[in-house]
Amino acid sequence: MPKVDVYNIKGEVVGDIYLSDDIFGVEVNTDAMHTAVVNHLANTRQGTQSAKTRSEVRGGGRKPWRQKGTGRARQGSIRAVQWKGGGVAFAPKPRSYRYTIPKKLKRLALKSALTTKVLDNNIIVLDELVMDEIKTKEFVKILKNLKVADESALVVLPEVDEKVIKSARNIPDVKTALVNTINTYDILKYKKFIITKAAVAKVEEVYA
Repeated sequence: MPKVDVYNIKGEVVGDIYLSDDIFGVEVNTDAMHTAVVNHLANTRQGTQSAKTRSEVRGGGRKPWRQKGTGRARQGSIRAVQWKGGGVAFAPKPRSYRYTIPKKLKRLALKSALTTKVLDNNIIVLDELVMDEIKTKEFVKILKNLKVADESALVVLPEVDEKVIKSARNIPDVKTALVNTINTYDILKYKKFIITKAAVAKVEEVYA
Protein backbone atom coordinates (compact mmCIF):
# COMPACT_ATOMS: atom_id res chain seq x y z
CA MET A 1 0.00 0.00 0.00
CA PRO A 2 1.37 3.45 -0.91
CA LYS A 3 2.02 5.57 2.17
CA VAL A 4 1.88 9.37 1.90
CA ASP A 5 2.08 12.23 4.38
CA VAL A 6 -1.00 14.12 5.50
CA TYR A 7 -0.76 17.92 5.65
CA ASN A 8 -2.85 20.63 7.24
CA ILE A 9 -3.66 23.89 5.44
CA LYS A 10 -0.58 25.47 7.06
CA GLY A 11 1.62 23.06 5.14
CA GLU A 12 2.62 21.07 8.23
CA VAL A 13 2.82 17.27 8.27
CA VAL A 14 0.26 16.06 10.78
CA GLY A 15 0.30 12.33 10.04
CA ASP A 16 0.29 9.80 7.24
CA ILE A 17 -2.18 7.64 5.37
CA TYR A 18 -2.07 4.35 3.51
CA LEU A 19 -3.72 4.48 0.10
CA SER A 20 -5.55 1.53 -1.40
CA ASP A 21 -3.53 -0.57 -3.85
CA ASP A 22 -6.70 -1.16 -5.86
CA ILE A 23 -7.00 2.57 -6.63
CA PHE A 24 -3.61 4.24 -6.13
CA GLY A 25 -1.28 1.30 -6.73
CA VAL A 26 -2.38 -0.39 -9.94
CA GLU A 27 -0.19 -1.22 -12.92
CA VAL A 28 -0.22 1.93 -15.04
CA ASN A 29 -1.91 1.41 -18.42
CA THR A 30 -0.92 4.27 -20.73
CA ASP A 31 -3.11 2.99 -23.58
CA ALA A 32 -6.19 3.16 -21.35
CA MET A 33 -5.31 6.70 -20.24
CA HIS A 34 -4.80 7.80 -23.85
CA THR A 35 -8.14 6.34 -24.90
CA ALA A 36 -9.92 8.04 -21.99
CA VAL A 37 -8.33 11.43 -22.73
CA VAL A 38 -9.21 11.28 -26.45
CA ASN A 39 -12.77 10.29 -25.50
CA HIS A 40 -13.05 13.19 -23.03
CA LEU A 41 -11.82 15.73 -25.58
CA ALA A 42 -14.19 14.37 -28.25
CA ASN A 43 -17.16 14.52 -25.89
CA THR A 44 -16.45 18.15 -24.98
CA ARG A 45 -16.36 19.32 -28.62
CA GLN A 46 -19.25 21.60 -29.49
CA GLY A 47 -19.61 20.36 -33.04
CA THR A 48 -21.30 23.59 -34.13
CA GLN A 49 -19.09 24.39 -37.13
CA SER A 50 -21.00 24.94 -40.35
CA ALA A 51 -20.28 26.09 -43.91
CA LYS A 52 -22.41 26.32 -47.05
CA THR A 53 -22.16 23.93 -49.97
CA ARG A 54 -22.61 25.17 -53.56
CA SER A 55 -26.32 24.34 -53.37
CA GLU A 56 -26.78 26.67 -50.39
CA VAL A 57 -24.79 29.71 -51.57
CA ARG A 58 -26.84 32.54 -53.04
CA GLY A 59 -26.63 33.11 -56.81
CA GLY A 60 -25.09 31.14 -59.66
CA GLY A 61 -28.29 30.00 -61.32
CA ARG A 62 -26.97 30.17 -64.89
CA LYS A 63 -23.70 29.55 -66.69
CA PRO A 64 -21.40 32.60 -66.50
CA TRP A 65 -20.56 32.22 -70.22
CA ARG A 66 -21.38 29.86 -73.06
CA GLN A 67 -19.87 26.41 -73.18
CA LYS A 68 -17.68 26.82 -76.28
CA GLY A 69 -15.94 29.45 -78.30
CA THR A 70 -14.72 31.84 -75.58
CA GLY A 71 -11.28 30.33 -75.09
CA ARG A 72 -11.91 30.05 -71.40
CA ALA A 73 -12.52 26.92 -69.38
CA ARG A 74 -16.11 25.78 -69.23
CA GLN A 75 -18.00 26.85 -66.12
CA GLY A 76 -21.42 25.80 -64.93
CA SER A 77 -21.90 28.29 -62.08
CA ILE A 78 -20.18 31.24 -60.42
CA ARG A 79 -20.89 29.54 -57.10
CA ALA A 80 -18.86 26.40 -57.81
CA VAL A 81 -16.16 25.64 -55.24
CA GLN A 82 -13.30 27.06 -57.36
CA TRP A 83 -14.92 30.51 -57.54
CA LYS A 84 -14.46 33.29 -55.02
CA GLY A 85 -17.69 33.43 -53.06
CA GLY A 86 -18.54 29.90 -54.10
CA GLY A 87 -19.62 27.02 -51.91
CA VAL A 88 -17.32 24.80 -49.87
CA ALA A 89 -16.52 21.29 -51.05
CA PHE A 90 -17.47 18.74 -48.36
CA ALA A 91 -18.62 21.60 -46.12
CA PRO A 92 -18.64 20.78 -42.38
CA LYS A 93 -22.08 20.64 -40.78
CA PRO A 94 -23.19 20.58 -37.13
CA ARG A 95 -22.65 17.11 -35.67
CA SER A 96 -22.00 15.36 -32.40
CA TYR A 97 -18.55 13.91 -31.76
CA ARG A 98 -19.72 12.09 -28.63
CA TYR A 99 -19.02 8.40 -28.22
CA THR A 100 -18.70 6.05 -25.28
CA ILE A 101 -15.96 3.74 -24.08
CA PRO A 102 -16.37 0.69 -21.81
CA LYS A 103 -16.82 1.50 -18.13
CA LYS A 104 -14.06 -0.92 -17.15
CA LEU A 105 -11.63 0.83 -19.50
CA LYS A 106 -12.67 4.24 -18.16
CA ARG A 107 -12.13 3.10 -14.57
CA LEU A 108 -8.76 1.51 -15.40
CA ALA A 109 -7.64 4.79 -16.96
CA LEU A 110 -8.72 6.74 -13.88
CA LYS A 111 -6.89 4.38 -11.52
CA SER A 112 -3.78 4.52 -13.74
CA ALA A 113 -3.86 8.33 -13.66
CA LEU A 114 -4.19 8.35 -9.85
CA THR A 115 -1.32 5.88 -9.57
CA THR A 116 0.94 8.11 -11.68
CA LYS A 117 0.32 10.96 -9.22
CA VAL A 118 1.49 8.74 -6.36
CA LEU A 119 4.52 7.45 -8.28
CA ASP A 120 5.55 11.00 -9.26
CA ASN A 121 5.02 12.34 -5.72
CA ASN A 122 2.47 14.79 -7.04
CA ILE A 123 -0.33 13.88 -4.64
CA ILE A 124 -1.01 15.99 -1.55
CA VAL A 125 -3.43 14.70 1.08
CA LEU A 126 -4.96 17.25 3.46
CA ASP A 127 -6.47 16.39 6.83
CA GLU A 128 -9.27 18.83 5.93
CA LEU A 129 -9.90 21.89 3.79
CA VAL A 130 -12.12 24.34 5.60
CA MET A 131 -12.38 28.08 4.99
CA ASP A 132 -14.15 30.64 7.18
CA GLU A 133 -15.16 32.86 4.26
CA ILE A 134 -15.00 33.16 0.49
CA LYS A 135 -11.58 34.71 -0.05
CA THR A 136 -9.26 34.00 -2.97
CA LYS A 137 -6.33 35.53 -1.11
CA GLU A 138 -6.68 32.96 1.67
CA PHE A 139 -6.81 30.08 -0.79
CA VAL A 140 -3.66 31.36 -2.49
CA LYS A 141 -2.04 31.41 0.96
CA ILE A 142 -2.98 27.75 1.46
CA LEU A 143 -1.39 26.86 -1.90
CA LYS A 144 1.77 28.72 -0.89
CA ASN A 145 1.87 26.82 2.41
CA LEU A 146 1.69 23.58 0.41
CA LYS A 147 4.41 24.89 -1.95
CA VAL A 148 2.21 24.53 -5.05
CA ALA A 149 1.38 28.20 -5.69
CA ASP A 150 3.41 28.24 -8.92
CA GLU A 151 2.06 24.95 -10.27
CA SER A 152 -1.27 23.81 -11.65
CA ALA A 153 -3.43 21.90 -9.21
CA LEU A 154 -6.62 19.86 -9.11
CA VAL A 155 -8.35 20.11 -5.73
CA VAL A 156 -10.72 17.24 -4.96
CA LEU A 157 -13.44 17.67 -2.35
CA PRO A 158 -15.73 15.02 -0.80
CA GLU A 159 -18.79 17.26 -1.16
CA VAL A 160 -19.81 20.72 -2.34
CA ASP A 161 -18.18 23.51 -0.33
CA GLU A 162 -19.13 26.90 -1.75
CA LYS A 163 -16.49 28.75 0.25
CA VAL A 164 -13.64 26.63 -1.11
CA ILE A 165 -15.01 26.41 -4.66
CA LYS A 166 -15.66 30.15 -5.01
CA SER A 167 -12.34 31.04 -3.39
CA ALA A 168 -10.44 28.91 -5.91
CA ARG A 169 -12.33 29.59 -9.14
CA ASN A 170 -10.49 32.82 -10.04
CA ILE A 171 -7.02 31.33 -9.61
CA PRO A 172 -5.38 30.43 -12.93
CA ASP A 173 -4.42 26.74 -13.34
CA VAL A 174 -6.43 25.66 -10.29
CA LYS A 175 -9.62 23.61 -10.55
CA THR A 176 -11.88 22.13 -7.90
CA ALA A 177 -13.79 18.90 -8.42
CA LEU A 178 -15.92 16.47 -6.47
CA VAL A 179 -15.08 12.80 -6.07
CA ASN A 180 -17.80 11.75 -8.50
CA THR A 181 -16.74 14.28 -11.17
CA ILE A 182 -13.00 13.62 -11.43
CA ASN A 183 -11.77 12.26 -14.75
CA THR A 184 -8.54 11.02 -16.29
CA TYR A 185 -8.06 14.15 -18.40
CA ASP A 186 -8.14 16.56 -15.44
CA ILE A 187 -5.95 14.33 -13.27
CA LEU A 188 -3.26 14.26 -15.96
CA LYS A 189 -3.69 17.90 -17.01
CA TYR A 190 -2.96 19.39 -13.58
CA LYS A 191 0.45 18.67 -12.08
CA LYS A 192 -0.54 18.51 -8.41
CA PHE A 193 -3.42 16.40 -7.15
CA ILE A 194 -4.69 17.83 -3.85
CA ILE A 195 -7.27 15.76 -2.00
CA THR A 196 -8.69 15.65 1.52
CA LYS A 197 -8.70 12.54 3.70
CA ALA A 198 -12.48 12.41 3.49
CA ALA A 199 -12.29 12.54 -0.30
CA VAL A 200 -9.68 9.74 -0.34
CA ALA A 201 -12.06 7.52 1.61
CA LYS A 202 -14.86 8.37 -0.78
CA VAL A 203 -12.69 7.67 -3.86
CA GLU A 204 -11.73 4.28 -2.47
CA GLU A 205 -15.39 3.54 -1.82
CA VAL A 206 -16.76 4.76 -5.17
CA TYR A 207 -14.07 3.41 -7.49
CA ALA A 208 -13.20 0.16 -5.68
